[in-house]
Amino acid sequence: MNKLLIIEDDQHINNMLSDLLTIEGFQVTSAFSGTEGLLWHKQQTFDLILLDLMLPGKTGNEVLSEIRQTSNIPIIVLTALDGKESIVDLLKNGANDYMIKPFNNAELLARIEVQLRNNSVNPTNETLKFKDLLLDSQSFSATINQKPLTLSKREFQILQCMMENPNKVFTKNNLYETVWGDEFFGDDNTINVHISKIRSKLAAINANNEYIQTVWGIGFKMQD
Repeated sequence: MNKLLIIEDDQHINNMLSDLLTIEGFQVTSAFSGTEGLLWHKQQTFDLILLDLMLPGKTGNEVLSEIRQTSNIPIIVLTALDGKESIVDLLKNGANDYMIKPFNNAELLARIEVQLRNNSVNPTNETLKFKDLLLDSQSFSATINQKPLTLSKREFQILQCMMENPNKVFTKNNLYETVWGDEFFGDDNTINVHISKIRSKLAAINANNEYIQTVWGIGFKMQD
């Protein structure tokens, strides 16, 4: 089930979109300000974002800019602006697509499906870099300062997930559902054990660098 984040301050439009997308089989989270939307983005993993421009807190353009610093998640902008220059600026700043309000629901659903399909066919970069750590998702190989790092499949996938969004805090739920593909019940130590093993392997090659940070009470992220 694809997870969508709606960032729209108009409660009527937000509720309408939430109802529409839920009926279509999507898992939907709603945010009503730019600040709230960024918080949800940092806490959970989504497959696509619907983003309004005129938002309280941080504007849609600010939200778009911040997300694009760390993520290639598909973003469809919902806007009342129909000027050519405004649309061009949106696309240049990282929007994947846009819909001008008021929009047709069937067309919006079609555009969402296109973005989700394109994102699954064209995944994010094959090579990920964080500090001196390099992951190659095509060969499933990892190196630190060109020294090979031996990882299990799950360990590699956990690092890959976190390095694709290095500023995001991942809960155990996020990591378990993304890597294992199962529902997380919070009653085992699987994630802690894997994170511990990854840290040990990283430290064995470069003990002078910290790579994974524990955010107490929440989860893990790449170390700033």
